[in-house]
Amino acid sequence: MIDDVKKELEKDLKEVKDLKELNDLKIKYLSKNGLITKLNSSIKDVDPSERAEFGKKVNEVKVLFNDFYEKTKDNLEKEELNKKLIQDSVDVTLPATKVRQGSPNIVEKLIEEVEEVFLNMGYDVVDGPEVELDKYNFEMLNIPKGHPARDAQDTFYIDGDEILLRSQTSPVQVRTMLEGKGVEPIRMICPGKTYRRDDDDASHSHQFMQIEGLIVDKNISLSDLKGTMDVIFKRLLGEKTETRFHPSYYPFTEPSVEVDVTCSNCKGKGCGVCKHSGWVTVVGAGVVHPDVLRMSGYDPSIWSGFAFGFGAERLAMMKYDINDIRVFYNTDLREVKTFDREDEE
Repeated sequence: MIDDVKKELEKDLKEVKDLKELNDLKIKYLSKNGLITKLNSSIKDVDPSERAEFGKKVNEVKVLFNDFYEKTKDNLEKEELNKKLIQDSVDVTLPATKVRQGSPNIVEKLIEEVEEVFLNMGYDVVDGPEVELDKYNFEMLNIPKGHPARDAQDTFYIDGDEILLRSQTSPVQVRTMLEGKGVEPIRMICPGKTYRRDDDDASHSHQFMQIEGLIVDKNISLSDLKGTMDVIFKRLLGEKTETRFHPSYYPFTEPSVEVDVTCSNCKGKGCGVCKHSGWVTVVGAGVVHPDVLRMSGYDPSIWSGFAFGFGAERLAMMKYDINDIRVFYNTDLREVKTFDREDEE
């Protein structure tokens, strides 16, 4: 009986061609009902005088199978791996799959451009808290309690009327002047988030990025502000961009002006965007009010300065011809494709 199983095994071993056939062979001989398993179970039924010899032969058959199985399995697995490597090989000379990379937010790109221009002019970029005290957001900017200008701010108050979400980045200017202790010249800009109660639509948002600037030095005049605005907007919107001032009112500047620039849509010819005037108002500015200087420790008889502020989103809409402010905050890749790093390269 053992010889028959051995002969059958030797024959089967020669016919194994793949891992499936090898596994089937293992089931045939070593499973619960396998041929070698049955031989091993029948040892107890053999005459005691022949049992040792019978068990030895059964073990020889089992060792024969196990040795073959391990060796053949290793060889077949290597063969399959080599075949798979050949089939799945990659031609490194073929063009690679183009993986789309992310890009900075459009507003972030604009702020970086603005910062670069001002840094080249010797300004510092300063940051400040978004949760602010009423003292810095209003009072030290010449807007005392009860002042009508507060009604226009629509401020988000957090704790009574003393702690709020800043409605402008001007508090950073106040903090910077206080750090100057009334004796140091200041040249700074402060980009950052601001918050006002407003209904979100195509041109308004309750949260927006504002960029404000301040210079405090000796003999600063409105003409210095005009020259600065000319440089900034020529750098940001093109060398043909012109600026002009018209009178306005802000509690923290005197005189106060609004800065108009050449409409980027019609290049000054007149269109629906600029209401056919050829100009678009983009900045509020003016000479720093003497009371603001005085409250921050600067003697207005010695020091003077100018301040300005504009919305980053509004300027980005103008620069990139965007007609909906919500584009800056949604996740529609079709909207931002134009601004991908890949397109810049």
